[in-house]
Amino acid sequence: MRYPEKLNKGDTIGIICPSSPVEPGKTPALIKRMEDLGYKVKTADNLEENYGGFMAGTGRTRGEWVNKMFADPEVKAVFCVRGGDGSSRIMEYLDYDVIRNNPKIFVGYSDVTNIHLGINQNCDLVTFHGPMVSSNILNDFDDETAESLFAAINAEGDFEFKNPAGFDLKVLKEGKAEGILTGGNLSLLSASVGTPYDLETEGRILFVEEVCEPLSKIEKWMYHLRNSGKLAKCSGILLGQFTEVENEKMAEYDVYEDIKDILEGIDIPVMYNVQSGHSKPMMTLPLGAVCTMDTATGKITFKVEK
Repeated sequence: MRYPEKLNKGDTIGIICPSSPVEPGKTPALIKRMEDLGYKVKTADNLEENYGGFMAGTGRTRGEWVNKMFADPEVKAVFCVRGGDGSSRIMEYLDYDVIRNNPKIFVGYSDVTNIHLGINQNCDLVTFHGPMVSSNILNDFDDETAESLFAAINAEGDFEFKNPAGFDLKVLKEGKAEGILTGGNLSLLSASVGTPYDLETEGRILFVEEVCEPLSKIEKWMYHLRNSGKLAKCSGILLGQFTEVENEKMAEYDVYEDIKDILEGIDIPVMYNVQSGHSKPMMTLPLGAVCTMDTATGKITFKVEK
C-alpha cells in the first residue's frame, strides 16, 4: 500500500468529526492547538453538531466531510477530532475514488476503525491509528505520544515501532510473522464482518484494542472473529491497550488468558502490551503498512513504500 507524503510545518490540516461531536464552544481551542503546533487548519462545520444525541450530524453529512477534506488540494492531512459512536452510518457515503486519487495522511482510532478498513482495503493507502485532536492532542499530547505520531506519519524509510519507556512488549505466543497490518477497535472489527468493508485478515497481522467493556464482550467479539475464520487466516496478532476491561467475577482470568484460550489451535505469533488505544501514552501504528513482528527479538518493524 502507498505511504502518504509527510506533513510539514505550515501545511494545512483538515479536522473532521466522523462519529460523535465535541462539546459546544470547544472548536476554537482545537484550532488554536493545531496552529500552535505549526499548522494551518480547516475544520468541518459539524464538529459541534448534535444529531440523535450522540452523532455529529447525519451519516451523509459526516461521510461527505471525509470526501471534502480528501478532495481539498490545500489539505495535506486529515485528523479526526474524536471517536464515539455512529461511524457505521457514514460508510455508504465514502467516495473511494476521491480518496484513492487524493492520497494523504489520515489519523484517528476507536470508532474511526470502520474508516481505516474502508480506506486501506479500497484505496491502497496507509492510514494511521493515532491520537485525535480533542481526545489526545488538545490536553494529553505528551512527548512520547507526539514523537510516535510524527515518526510514523513522516517516515521516509523503514522504522521500528517503539513502546513508551516502562512498557515492554510481551509475548503470548512465540514466532515471527510478516504481513500488512490491519485492525483497530475490537467491537468495530467484529461488526464489520459481512459488510462491504469486511475485515480482511488473509496473510495479515491483526491489531486489536478495546476500552470499557466486560471480558464477556471481548470473548463474544473475538470468538466472532474466530468463528468467521478471520483469526485462522492471520499471520500474527498484536494486542494493544485493553483499557478498563475487567472480569469482575474472576479477576485472575484476564483478557490475555481469555484470548489465549480463544486462539487455541491457531499457530501464529501473538505479542501484547502494544501501547496504542484508549490510554496514555498513545503510540501510532501505520495501518496498511507491511509489518514484521518477531517475538525472539521483541521487535515490531514497518516498511515504508511510497
